[in-house]
This record gives sequence, C-alpha cells and structure tokens, in this order.
Amino acid sequence: MSMGYLVNQEAPVVWRGLMVMKALQQLLHEVDWGGLDILVLDLPPGTGDTQLTITQQVVLDGQSLSRRSYRPGLADSCLGAVIVSTPQDIALADAVKGINMFRKVGVPILGMVQNMSIFTCPNCSHSTHIFGSEGVPRECGKHGIDFLGDVPLHANICGDADRGRPTVIAEPHSSQAKAFTNIAERLLLKLDNTSHNNMRSTHLLEEM
Repeated sequence: MSMGYLVNQEAPVVWRGLMVMKALQQLLHEVDWGGLDILVLDLPPGTGDTQLTITQQVVLDGQSLSRRSYRPGLADSCLGAVIVSTPQDIALADAVKGINMFRKVGVPILGMVQNMSIFTCPNCSHSTHIFGSEGVPRECGKHGIDFLGDVPLHANICGDADRGRPTVIAEPHSSQAKAFTNIAERLLLKLDNTSHNNMRSTHLLEEM
C-alpha cells in the first residue's frame, strides 16, 4: 500500500507535518491488511515527522495494531527497525542518525543491510565494490548491531521493481534473489529469537 495509489501519478504530495501524520494513521489503521504475519513499512530516510509518527502509532500503540493485523502472539517479535544504507560515508551518516533516533524512542534495531554493495559486470563477470565494501559492517560493529547481508547493484532489481514483481518472484533462482532470501532468513531467525525471549520474559513476570 502506498500514498502513490491515492493521488494523481504526476501530482506532488506537498504536505505539512500534521497532514503527513493523519495520512499515516489512515494507512495503518484504516487499511484492511488481512491476516499478516509481518507488516514491513518502507520509510524514507531521515528522522522527521514520518518516522516519529510511525514509532508512536506502531510501536507505542503496537497492541491495538497487532489485534487488527497480526497473528496473536507474534506482534512483539515484529516490532523493530532494519536500517538499510549504501556503503558511502555520507549515506552512513544519515543511517547512524536513524539508529540513534529509533533507540531514543525505544525501537529495537533488528539489523543493518548494505544496499548497492557489489556490481558484477554482465560481460566479463568481474565483481567490484563501486561504493566500498565495509561501510555498513563497520557501523554494525561500532553500534553493536547485527549485519543482515548485502543487496547487489543489479539492473534487474530495478527493472523487476518497476514492473511490480519482486526479484524473488520474477527471478527466484538468480543470485540477486538469493541475496534477498538470505537477508529474509536471517531476519526471521532474529524475529524468532526475539519472540522466544519475549515469551520467556513474560513467563518470568507471571511467576514473580
């Protein structure tokens, strides 16, 4: 679901903070999401009204959203942020601001993903890290965050997205699809561990 479906294709969405907050509330609470296991919200970079509203509406009010959208008992394990960044220092500076913001408002950081990590020439098959290779893993080490994996710089990923077909569906056996699958598997394992720890904490509180 996207605001892009609700406005003219070429119309700019020039809204002040209150209008953005209202639109986000409508998307979160008035869309029939169905029986989801996980709801992924793709946020723009930055630390403004959009991100703060999301943390208030989803994380701080997570139980009301979980009753509408998630399978009972899974909501707590789904509350967290994945930080995605390219390896350049200027991009990582924004990513670090995002990390600090989410931590300040009590949102767990589930991990980081390095986007546009490696390019493989379609003619000679030589691979190179155009934007560097260690940027995101380095920040993970600095901030005590799990590194979830790399997304390659590949023309087909962009083409698949433009056609509305995720790469894991359009080209399920490709190397770029495998990159997404590996990240998803690591994230699901992280969520399973988080859910297990939350259940243990709940049992301990009940026993106390």
